[in-house]
Amino acid sequence: MHPIENIFQAVCSHLLPSACIICGTFQQLTLCKNCASILKSEQLLNYECCQQCGLTLQVDELKENTCQECCTKPPYFDATYCLDRYDGRLQSALHQLKYQRRLAYAHGLASAWNALLAKSSIEAQADYLLPVPLSQEKFCARGFNQSWELARRISCDKRIHKNPHILKRHHSPQHQAQGNRASRQIAIQDMFYINPQYQGQLESASVIVFDDVMTSGATLNEIARILKDNGASRVINWVLLRTLRPSQRSTYV
Repeated sequence: MHPIENIFQAVCSHLLPSACIICGTFQQLTLCKNCASILKSEQLLNYECCQQCGLTLQVDELKENTCQECCTKPPYFDATYCLDRYDGRLQSALHQLKYQRRLAYAHGLASAWNALLAKSSIEAQADYLLPVPLSQEKFCARGFNQSWELARRISCDKRIHKNPHILKRHHSPQHQAQGNRASRQIAIQDMFYINPQYQGQLESASVIVFDDVMTSGATLNEIARILKDNGASRVINWVLLRTLRPSQRSTYV
């Protein structure tokens, strides 16, 4: 984050009241201590999750530490770390950011990540941290890329270069949140590309890709394929919220 923005946020945090992004209580922090404690007890890191795609594991998958889908058809990405499930306590805050364009929620959501995954994020070794891109048309319609607004506020090793310009996306009129897994994989194929200005800079690089939501994994898998086709040696996903298998959603209420 730019130093001037850091100063501005520091001043605002002392002069202006904030509201917890989960319960709405007015206080100095964007995530109150009570909600932070509850979120910490519910976060996905407390469960046995697939080391590659982040899904919570079934009993018969625990031995391999990998879900059946990733064993049968390994994805291009190497690991996935998720903060919480999509139908959990942060869903409303994310919707406020994405669909109501309330950018203040980006700071609160990133603060939740930093509070709960700070050690893992800071100790992570990588060369780049890249947000999942929006097409130029979608970016103009929304006014910002929510994945970048979150990623640029996340604390990580200073040697990791955050860059929103390396990955690019072609525009598609199809809504990616609709359709089954197979249709998503077909729809997303060849949708991403590397900015020509950065061609050759990913050779042997370790790359973290940040996304606000991971559903089927098709988008992140296609991005990982493109990155590795352009020389990246390792691709790791950092995801704010992860959708679970339909049979598991009622288990984590």
